[in-house]
Amino acid sequence: MSGTDPQVIADVDALFRERVERGVAPSSVWGVFDRTGLVASGGHGDRGDGIAPDADTVYRIASCTKSVTAATLLALVADDRVRLDAPITDFVPAFADVVLPTADSPVPTLRMLLTMAGGFPTDDPWADRQESISDAEFDDVLRAGLLFDSVPGTRFAYSNTGYALLGRAIAVVAGGPFPEVATELVLDPLGLRDTVFRADDARGHVVTGVRPAADGAGVGTWEPLPMSGPGAFSSIGGLFSTVTDLARWGRHLASAFTEAPEPGPVSPADRRLMQQAMRVVPRAVVPTSSRATAYGFGLFVEQDPAFGELVSHSGGYPGFSAHMRWSVRDGLGVVAFENATQAKVSAAADRALDLVLTARGTAAAVRAPGTGPTVDATRAAQAAVTRLLALWDDDLADAICTPNVAMDVPYERRRRAVAEAVAAVGADLGAEPLAEESLAQSHLRWWLPGTAGRLRVEIRLAPLAAGLVQTLVVRAEPSER
Repeated sequence: MSGTDPQVIADVDALFRERVERGVAPSSVWGVFDRTGLVASGGHGDRGDGIAPDADTVYRIASCTKSVTAATLLALVADDRVRLDAPITDFVPAFADVVLPTADSPVPTLRMLLTMAGGFPTDDPWADRQESISDAEFDDVLRAGLLFDSVPGTRFAYSNTGYALLGRAIAVVAGGPFPEVATELVLDPLGLRDTVFRADDARGHVVTGVRPAADGAGVGTWEPLPMSGPGAFSSIGGLFSTVTDLARWGRHLASAFTEAPEPGPVSPADRRLMQQAMRVVPRAVVPTSSRATAYGFGLFVEQDPAFGELVSHSGGYPGFSAHMRWSVRDGLGVVAFENATQAKVSAAADRALDLVLTARGTAAAVRAPGTGPTVDATRAAQAAVTRLLALWDDDLADAICTPNVAMDVPYERRRRAVAEAVAAVGADLGAEPLAEESLAQSHLRWWLPGTAGRLRVEIRLAPLAAGLVQTLVVRAEPSER
C-alpha cells in the first residue's frame, strides 16, 4: 500500500472486532502484509487469559499447513529424491490393497494428490479427527478399502486423505517423521520459529480452541476442546502458528513473482508452480464466490476481475479457523485466526483484502507489471502510438504495427475514426495519461484528458521480438451530463 492508510486499517480492524462482539468466536486476530513484511495487525476478545491476542499469539492454522506440505515435497523433488508422477504405492504399500473405482483407473500419483485429484470423497469432518492416528492405524484404514467419487486424476475433490498420503510419502523419502522433515526443510530455513507441530514447542501463548457450549448455556459461552498431537494426518493441518509467521510465509510465497524473489529452501520457480491453477474447482464447491477458482499445489488460486490472481487457503479444525490470502500482482495479503469451530474467518479475511486492494486503487494496475524486454517494448510502442495519433502517417503505422492492423481496419478508416474520437471529447493528445491499466506485460490501456470527457487508447503487442502492435483501439469516452 502507499503507506498504511489509517482509515483502511481501522476498517479492517472493525471487521474482526465485530465478529467477536457478535459472538462468532471468543478471540480474533489479523494481520496485513506487503512485500516488506507485516504492516499492521490487531486482535480482539480474550485469548484465554484475559488478554486480547496479538501478532505473536499462537493458534492452530489447520489446512493452511497444506502449503507447507506441498513445499516440503517440492524440496525433495528438487533434490532428485522423488518424482511427482510416482504412484503412491511406491511409498505406502498398504494402498495396493485399495480397490480402484474402475479397471483402468491409475493409482493416484503424488501430483494427483497435490492437486486434490486423487478421486476420494471430500472428508473434512472425518479427517479433522484423525491427526493423531499412527501409520499402522492408517495402513489399517487403507487395507479396509476406500470410496472414490471419481477416477483418480480426472477431477477436483478436496481431500485430506490425499494430503495424509503425501505426508507419509515425504516421511518415507526423507527417512523421518513428516513434522521433523517439514521443519528441517522448510520452516527452520525461513526462520519460522513459532510455526510448530506441537503446542508444547510454541514460544508464545497458545490459544485453546472452543465450540459453543450446550444449548441453554447462553450466547458467548464456550466449551474448550482438547488439542490433538502429531500423527499420520499431521500433513493435512497439524501446524500451530502466529500472524507474524504466517504473514512471513505468505510474503515469501508471493515474492516468487517479483524481479528479486526472496531466497529460500524452495526455488522461486517451484513457489510459482504452487500458485498456478492446476485443477479447476467446480462452482458447486465455492457457490458463494464470484471468482473462477482452481487448486495448485497446497493453495487455491482465484481469478478476480478487479485484482487479478489471488492465492489463498483456509484452515478449519475443531476449535479453530484460519485463513491466509494475497494478491500475486501486488504482494498485499491478509492472515487471520479465530478460536471457534466453524467460525469461517475466511469471510472477514476476504473482505479485508478487498478493502486493502481497493485502497491501493488502480495504481497497482496502471503499469505493465515488472520490467524487462516485453515491458520496454510495450512502453516504446506506447510512445510510437502517441506520435501516430498526434499526426497520422501510414509509413509510421506500418513501422510500428503488424500487417493485420491495416487489414482488419484500413488506415483511412482508422485515421477518420481517431479524428472523430479526439474531436468528440476534445482530447489533448500531448497530455500525460490520466490513468493506465495493464492486463499483461504486452498489453497497455491508457486515458488522455479532454474538455468533454477522455480518450481511451489500448494496444496489445504481437509475440514478436520486434515489439509490433497487433491491436490498436481508440475510443471516445464522453463525460456524463
